[in-house]
Parts: sequence; structure tokens; C-alpha cells
Amino acid sequence: EACKSVAILAQATLARIYKLLVSDQQPQHLKMLNARKKILKEKGAAPSPLEEEVAKALFDIEVSPSSDIKADLRDIVICNAQDFEVKNRTALIIHFPFRVWKNVQKIQGRLIRELEKKFSKKHVIFVANRTILDKNFRRKGLKIRPRSRTLTSVHESILEDIVGPTEIFGKRTRISVDGTKIMKIYLDPKDKDKNDVEAKMSTFSAVYKKLTNKEAVFIFAEA
Repeated sequence: EACKSVAILAQATLARIYKLLVSDQQPQHLKMLNARKKILKEKGAAPSPLEEEVAKALFDIEVSPSSDIKADLRDIVICNAQDFEVKNRTALIIHFPFRVWKNVQKIQGRLIRELEKKFSKKHVIFVANRTILDKNFRRKGLKIRPRSRTLTSVHESILEDIVGPTEIFGKRTRISVDGTKIMKIYLDPKDKDKNDVEAKMSTFSAVYKKLTNKEAVFIFAEA
């Protein structure tokens, strides 16, 4: 009986601790400490105020009783966040470590919607953190260079990340008289009315240019 009472008491104490961790009564410094776990910086670099803000937003969604993506968010962390001005709008570019990217893709649309509520007037863009291996890869002790690590492949993946969860229907490259290459990216027409995708076209172009230094124009394919 005594053992049973101790077990019940321990269970109740743990339940109270958990409730405090996820409640709004949690002290601000503890909230920030828990939110910090959502940031993974290289070599222990200090996160920026914006990264801390994004991490706190992710943590708040994760512990919200009404959230339907809380379980999916548990293992998701960010490695970088930056604001980028696009015409009359700010794009919030969030980078995720590549190892968690598949988890992010499962909830990409829903998570973008939740973050855009918290960062109103910003277009939220997700990108996986990928490493490009140049032609001197053998100096790094590698025998072959995986295709996924080439410049072309990484830039193609960034293109898919930026427009996600909308899918790319097709691509065309136009070469102007002065030799400048401009890509035309055709997006899935069924997503035309989803998540203000149409309003984000110029943001997609600007963010892709910033990340790859390449020009791209985004339009919907004919239905």
C-alpha cells in the first residue's frame, strides 16, 4: 500500500511539473530556456533575437493543447532565421537542418500557416540546410561527389523548398539577348487558391535570387 501511495504521489508531482512547463504561468526565463532547445546553431554560436523569436513561436505551437501538429514538431529544430525585404512585404526565411527536413515537409503547409499568424504581414519561407561540394571534393577525402551535393542539384532543391508545399509542374529556361538566363517555374494550378500562394509569387522570386543569385519567374500552369 505504501509503495502504491508513493507511486501515485510521484505521478501527480510529474503531472504538475509538466502542466507548469506547458502553461502560460511558466516564468518567462524558463519559457525562453525551453524555446532555445528548438535552435541548433553551428559550433555553439549564439542565436539572433529573430531566431529566438521563431524558436519561441515553434515551442508555443508545440505545447498548445489545440495544436494538431504538436507531435510532429517535437523533433523539429531550426538552424537559421532571417528577414528579407521584398517590395512591400517582409519574407521570413527559416532554415532547418537537413536531418529534420522530412519531418518539416510532412507539416509544411500547416506550420507555415501557424507561423504566419504569429508573424503577421510576413511571408514565411522554409528551406533545408544543404552543403554544396565543389569540384575539389577529393581533397576532403571523398572518392565520389553525390549528385545531391552538386551546385545544380542543391539549387533545384532550394527551388522546391521555397514553393513548398506547392508542387512544381514544369520548368523552362529563357535566354535573353544579353545572355542572361531566366527560369520560368510553372506551379501546380490546383494550389492557386491555397495559402495566398498567388500573392507570394514575387516573394518566391526574390528569395530564390537571394539564395542562389539566379533569376526565376513563378507562374501557375494552365489547368
